[in-house]
Amino acid sequence: MLTNNVAKLDVGTGQYTFLLNDTAGIIDDLIVYRIESEKFLMVVNASRIEDDFSWLQSHLPAVPGEVQLENQSDAYAGLAIQGPRVGELFRALLNEGDELPAGNQIRRFDLAGSNVWIARTGYTGEDGVEVFFPAEVAPRVWNEVLEKGKPLGTRPCGLGARDTLRLEMCYPLNGSDLSPEHNPLEAGLGFFVDLTKPDFTGREKLQREKEFGSSKRLVPFRMKGKSPPPRPHYRVFREGVDAGELTSGTLSPSLNYGIGMAYLPTPTPKPGDEIEIEIRGQKFPAVIEKKPLYKKPS
Repeated sequence: MLTNNVAKLDVGTGQYTFLLNDTAGIIDDLIVYRIESEKFLMVVNASRIEDDFSWLQSHLPAVPGEVQLENQSDAYAGLAIQGPRVGELFRALLNEGDELPAGNQIRRFDLAGSNVWIARTGYTGEDGVEVFFPAEVAPRVWNEVLEKGKPLGTRPCGLGARDTLRLEMCYPLNGSDLSPEHNPLEAGLGFFVDLTKPDFTGREKLQREKEFGSSKRLVPFRMKGKSPPPRPHYRVFREGVDAGELTSGTLSPSLNYGIGMAYLPTPTPKPGDEIEIEIRGQKFPAVIEKKPLYKKPS
């Protein structure tokens, strides 16, 4: 059902993957963790919970009880903690001798008097973790993190800050850059699709596209010179021809200019090629860039 062979995951390891419809469009991008030999934890996008659960239920094996599926979303809370000093923070939060899991791994810890899952994952391009715990202890965990993190500069932030960080790294957003109308190959995420897996929904479409190429591709760009911030659904022009619309766009606080992504027909323009973005009836020059748009200082 999923694009990657998660059944081969080691216990305590996670895998980024996709839930696809019959035409290989992306219903959701999610992470699956193998938390026990026969038990998996799926972390999905909050806006897709009901759709994902319904789809999974409709694809359960015909033998009753062979696979049990539970939606525990309302019973759990999640907290993403990201930044270069995350290791220091968790040395203050966890018991002496506890070490954070390595990348894409998940482990149980005691934090703020509660048993929590901590995964070495994130959506910002920074080092970080995502913590999952019973909803009733969420205020206690939140306050403990902020209190212990205050000397390190830990501060709360919202989805707006997260969105600029992920876009600077060219991480696609479900509902914007990823949707049932686009597949993982078009989105440039073929690395996360295991076509050696013998069967999953949408596989035939992806196999054909792998062989013959995609008709469009998600590409990043930056604005040239001064301009209003680019926003989703603004039109993109290439050599004077309307070529599509933005899926994401914002003013990057790290780069101090507008950035975004858009699906453009193949052959897509190469890094350095110019396009135009129509903003409030006026066209502004932009240039195609390599991923990521923001590169950390060495």
